[in-house]
Amino acid sequence: MRFLVAVPIYNEAATVRQVLGNIRRYASDILVVDDGSTDETPSLLAATPSIQCIRHHHNLGYGQSLIDAFQYAIDHGYDWVVTIDCDEQHEPARIPAFIREARRDDADIISGSRYMQSSSAKSQAPADRKAINQTITDLLNEILKLGITDAFCGFKAYRTAALARLNLTVPGYGMPLQLWVQAARLGLRIREIPVSLIYKDPNRQFGDSLDNPTARLLYYYEVLIHALAEQMPLPAGECSGCPGPTAGTAECESQTEPC
Repeated sequence: MRFLVAVPIYNEAATVRQVLGNIRRYASDILVVDDGSTDETPSLLAATPSIQCIRHHHNLGYGQSLIDAFQYAIDHGYDWVVTIDCDEQHEPARIPAFIREARRDDADIISGSRYMQSSSAKSQAPADRKAINQTITDLLNEILKLGITDAFCGFKAYRTAALARLNLTVPGYGMPLQLWVQAARLGLRIREIPVSLIYKDPNRQFGDSLDNPTARLLYYYEVLIHALAEQMPLPAGECSGCPGPTAGTAECESQTEPC
């Protein structure tokens, strides 16, 4: 299997060299998506050997950075892409755990969770972020029956063949909600593994109106509602959880229920 580690970055001059150095201990193929950084990040990346880099000329959003990383992994023939943030809130030493889980070949999305019972807490989550995460996680579980414990952890591994079946269009922080909806619709296999709860900077900002917790929660509701509304019937020949030419046959009596 070929693995790519993808790192979305925006104004991470303080941490980028350290984080990329640690990632290189566990992965040889590294992609950085620089989302229009205005600090010293671009010059630091230019001086960093053995990485691939996509640069947005202006800030497009965290979701767009991940969407571009997914497409890069698909286009370049990788089997899996591991996503990890650059703010030192994810531990590169956990990358081998994601790779081990991927090699079991029984999941399409391996999602890090900071809130599993076996997860370790190395700091406290800001109260508003924890509350919003719990609210959205509970809602996703109620609507989509995902059974997850952490809706927003950016430390994940994705099978690229599964990503190729998605149509992700949300450029901002709400993109994971669109991804969860589409993953559930397609019957993708999801498993969580524990990662550490780390908040290096509890005052780190989202930007614009999303710094207000109420506005941020309303934004997530809006993205989720739109993601649910835009779900169209699956193409002929494909049913949720059972891809293949089975629609309308005895093997598949419904396109909306798992086979």
